[in-house]
Amino acid sequence: MWAELKKFSWQWRGVWITAPPIALLVILLRFAGVLQPWEWAVFDQYLRLRPTQEQDDRIVIVGINETDIQTLKQAIIPDGVYAELIEKLKAMEPRAIGLDIYRDQPVPPGHEQLVEVFESTPNLVGIEKVLGERDYGKIAPPPTLKAKGQVGSNDIIVDADNKIRRALLSLPDPESEGTIASFGMHVAALYLNAEAEARGEPEAFAIQFSEATQPNFWQKFWQSRFPSDEDVKQSWKIGDTVLARFQANDGGYIRADDGGNQILINYRGSARHFKMVSLMDVLEGRVANDWGRDRIILIGMVGESSNDYFFTPYSSDLLSLPEPMAGVEIHAHIASQIMSAVLDDRPFIRSWSEPSEWLWIFLWSVVGATFAWKMRYAGKTKTLIVQRIGVFLLAATLLSGSTYAALLAGWWIPIVPPLLALVGSAGVIITYIARTAGDIRKTFGRYLTDQVVANLLENPEGLKMGGERRKITILTSDLRGFTALSERLSPEEVVKILNFYLGKMADTITQYQGTIDEFMGDGILVLFGAPTVREDDPTRAIACAIAMQQIMGQVNQQMQEWNLPDLEMGIGINTGEVVVGNIGSEKRTKYGIVGSQVNLTYRIESYTTGGQILISETTLKEAGSEIKINGQKEVSPKGVKKPITIYDIGGIGGRYNLHLAQEEEVFFPLPEAIALQYAILDGKNIGESNFQGSLVKLSAKGGEIYLNGHTHSLVPPALSNIKLNFLSFNSAENLSEDIYGKVLEKPAGERRFYLQFTSKPPEIEHKLREIYQAIEVD
Repeated sequence: MWAELKKFSWQWRGVWITAPPIALLVILLRFAGVLQPWEWAVFDQYLRLRPTQEQDDRIVIVGINETDIQTLKQAIIPDGVYAELIEKLKAMEPRAIGLDIYRDQPVPPGHEQLVEVFESTPNLVGIEKVLGERDYGKIAPPPTLKAKGQVGSNDIIVDADNKIRRALLSLPDPESEGTIASFGMHVAALYLNAEAEARGEPEAFAIQFSEATQPNFWQKFWQSRFPSDEDVKQSWKIGDTVLARFQANDGGYIRADDGGNQILINYRGSARHFKMVSLMDVLEGRVANDWGRDRIILIGMVGESSNDYFFTPYSSDLLSLPEPMAGVEIHAHIASQIMSAVLDDRPFIRSWSEPSEWLWIFLWSVVGATFAWKMRYAGKTKTLIVQRIGVFLLAATLLSGSTYAALLAGWWIPIVPPLLALVGSAGVIITYIARTAGDIRKTFGRYLTDQVVANLLENPEGLKMGGERRKITILTSDLRGFTALSERLSPEEVVKILNFYLGKMADTITQYQGTIDEFMGDGILVLFGAPTVREDDPTRAIACAIAMQQIMGQVNQQMQEWNLPDLEMGIGINTGEVVVGNIGSEKRTKYGIVGSQVNLTYRIESYTTGGQILISETTLKEAGSEIKINGQKEVSPKGVKKPITIYDIGGIGGRYNLHLAQEEEVFFPLPEAIALQYAILDGKNIGESNFQGSLVKLSAKGGEIYLNGHTHSLVPPALSNIKLNFLSFNSAENLSEDIYGKVLEKPAGERRFYLQFTSKPPEIEHKLREIYQAIEVD
C-alpha cells in the first residue's frame, strides 16, 4: 500500500508542487482586492445573459418626466400637485404608495393640502437621506410622515465602479437608538402586511431575526422602530423566508462596508422594466380607475434633468453605450425582490463561505495542473496541440457554465479566481516542462522513445535494474541487400539514406504507438506492449507494419531523386512472453527485452522477401479476424524444436483498413540463358560450395534459375538466401560482382527454382533492366 502511494505521489508530483502555491497566490491576490473589478464585470455579464424575468405587476410607477415638467411650467413641482396626485392614487385602493420625492421643506402653493393628505394616508411612505455623502448630503423627511413612522431611507450604495449592486434593508436611525427601514423595504412590508390580512393570517409575514431572538417585533413595521444595530447584523426573516444578509466578502467583494442590513440586488432586468405612466397621465385621467388596485405605486423622477439616475449591472455591455436606471426603478427592483422571495420563492443572491471559496479555487488549480501534467508527454503534433487547447477550453467552459448555472439558482460563485488558478497552474507546469523535462525528453528522446523516457521520468522505480515477464508483440524490420549497397557508397551517403529511411519509419511507428527499442543499422526492433500495455497491441503492430511498407513508396521516390536503387523491406511480427526492463549495469543501462521470442521474431523476418510481412500463429490469433492472409507456410527456424506456421499478411480491415498492393510477377524466357554460379548463405556466412546454373527466365524483381548437372538435390530450400555471380558472356573465368537473392516458394520444376533479387550492383541492375524491357516488349 505504501509503495503504491509513494509511486502515485511521485507520478503526480508536479500537481502537488504546483496547485497549492498557485491557489494560495490567487487567494492572496483576491484578498488584496486586485481581482474585485474583474469579478464584478463577470457578475454583471452573467446578469445580462440571464433570461429576462417576467414583469412584476404588483409594482407600478408614476414617472415624472420632462414632458410633465414642461406642462406644469415649473422646475420644482409644488406641494399641491403631489396632494392632487396622491388623492387620485388613493382612490385606486393601492396597498402602498411610495413617494420617492424629497419634501423636507414646503413648496407652495398647496402645502397645507399635502400635509392633510399625509395625515390621512396610512399606507403612504416618504423618504429621507440618512447617510448622505461625507455627512454633508443628509436630507430630512417630511415631518408629518416622520412623526407617524411612515418614512424610509432612500440611501443607495454605489460601488467603486459607480454601479449599484447592493441595497439597504435598514440602517441606524441617527435620531434614535433604533434603526430605520429602507424605502423599498418599507413599501414591500406594507404590501406583505396587506397580503397577510387578505389571507386572514395577520402573522403570516411577520418580520423577525432568522435566529428568532426577537420574534414578531415587526408587526408594526410602518412605525419604523427596529431593534438595535447589533441585532440587525443578523439576517431578517419574513415568515419562513430568510433575507440573506450581505457580508463584507460575499461574491466578488473584498472587505466591503457591510454596515446596516444589506442585500445583493437580484435585478429583474434593465431599465423601464416596470409598468410606468406619467404624472400628467394620472392627473388628466388617462389611467384606468383600477390601475393601481392592490399594488405598490411608486412616485419618482425619471426625467433627465432630475439627475436621479444610476448605473447598474444592466447599464452597458460590449456593444452599447451605458444606459442608467432611474432611482425610483431601483427601489422598485428592491421591493420586488423582497416580495418575490417571500411570495414566489425567488432566491436571493447568496455566496459560499470563505473556506468554501478557497477550496473552490484550489480545486480548479488542481484541475489545471492535472491536465497540463497528464499531457506533457503527449507529443507536439498539430492534432495533439489542438487536443490540449480543446481540453483547457472545455475546462474553462465547464467552470463558466457551472458558475453561470449557479447564479441562475441564486448563488454568486467566484469565476475569476478559479479561472486564474486553472490557467496559472497549467502555465507553470507547461513552462516547467518546456524548460526542464522538455529538455530531458528532447535529449533522451533521440536515443529512446517518448514512452520509455516517460517511464523513466514518471516512475521512481523506472531507473532500477531488472525486468518483468510480460506478453508483448515484437516487430522487426530489415532492408534487403542494404549491406551490399552500403559497400558501394561513401559513409556519408549511407548515413544520409539511413537517416531519411529511419525517420520515415520512426514517424510511422510513433503514429501507431509502438516503442522503438533499437535501431540496428538498417534494422528496427519495435515493441508493442512495453512499457505500456494496450489491449490491441498485436492488431496495431500489424497495422503499423502495413503502414511502414506503404511509406516505402515515399522512401524510394527520394532514392530515385538521389539516383540510387530502390530499397525493399521485410517485416516479421511475433507475440510471446519476454523479460522487459532495464538491462546492463549501473554505469550503462539499456531498456530492452530478452527471451527466445525475440530470436523467433528475427527468424520469421529472415523468411520475408522485399515488401512482405510475415507473422506468427500466436500474433494472428491475438489480432483477430480483421487480418487478411495471402498465404501460410510451415518453416523450421533454427533453434526451434518443432516446425511453426507463419502467415503472409495482405491487409487489415476494421478501423485501420490498410492493404498491401499485390503485384504478380511475370517471368519471361530469355533469348539466351545467362550462366552463373551461386552459393547458399547460412545466416551471414557464405557456404563453401559453389553450384553452377543459368538464368533462363527474368521478371521485374527476380528470375528462374536452371541447375546444371544431373541431380536436383542442389536446389536450395525455399526461403533460403543465396549469393550468385554471373559468368562473363565472353569468358567463363570472369565473374560479375556479387548479387543476392531469396529463393521463392513458387514451384519451378526439376532442377529449377525461382529467385527474387534482394541486392544487385548498379551495372548488373542496368543490364538486367535492359534485357527485361526488351523481352517484355517482344
